Amino acid sequence: MTVHFIGAGPGAADLLTVRATRLLAASPVCLYAGSLVPAEVLDHCPEGARLVDTADLTLDQIVSELTAAHERGLDVARLCSGDPSVWSALTEQVRRLRAAGVPYDVTPGVPAFAAAAAALGVELTVPTVGQSVVLTRTQARSSPMPDGERLASFAATGATLALHLAVQRIEELATELAGHYGGDCPVAVVARASQPDELVLRGTLADIADAVREAGVRRTAVVLVGPVLGAATFPDSYLYSPARPRGSDSS
Repeated sequence: MTVHFIGAGPGAADLLTVRATRLLAASPVCLYAGSLVPAEVLDHCPEGARLVDTADLTLDQIVSELTAAHERGLDVARLCSGDPSVWSALTEQVRRLRAAGVPYDVTPGVPAFAAAAAALGVELTVPTVGQSVVLTRTQARSSPMPDGERLASFAATGATLALHLAVQRIEELATELAGHYGGDCPVAVVARASQPDELVLRGTLADIADAVREAGVRRTAVVLVGPVLGAATFPDSYLYSPARPRGSDSS
């Protein structure tokens, strides 16, 4: 049997992939983080499925549930909020499953930063304004950041920043980033992207902290920073330029 690591997306039950819903429907055991995965997502599970909320479990307890289901010959759906490729503890779990000889596969999901951009109706890469997106987080009650991965270093590039686990430190972050982007740089905070109670806050590095504080946003939010959020004057992409060669011989 197989452990299926499945990206649960940003929250909306209809933003799961077709593959994800098929695997959920075929798995008699499902592990999920109740604090992050809405109950509606679990509606895709079969009737009578064993549902295990991992919010208060340790990593070893989670892996024990996975291996126990495998020993009973049962497929397991292991839901990860957003996409399993980032901040999902996939690597730690896979390391243990490999040691135990338990097979697994991974199904991607819609990441929270993409859902936040969709809520804003923007593209995070705009010609001549910004062509790079730095997906990172801040350190608070979490694993330490590796040496060299400093917010100031990322900000110095001028790239679009997509910050996770950052909204509780918005005041100090805004101050730090203003030194690189300027106080008038556009910022957006999207809380609970794609969910019914989604909240979008727009502002600049000079005033976004006040908006966040007044709205009472403390968690489950993505902070987007960069000139692309306010871009209005820029050339069309070269992809669509009449000057670009077309036809089977062009590249």
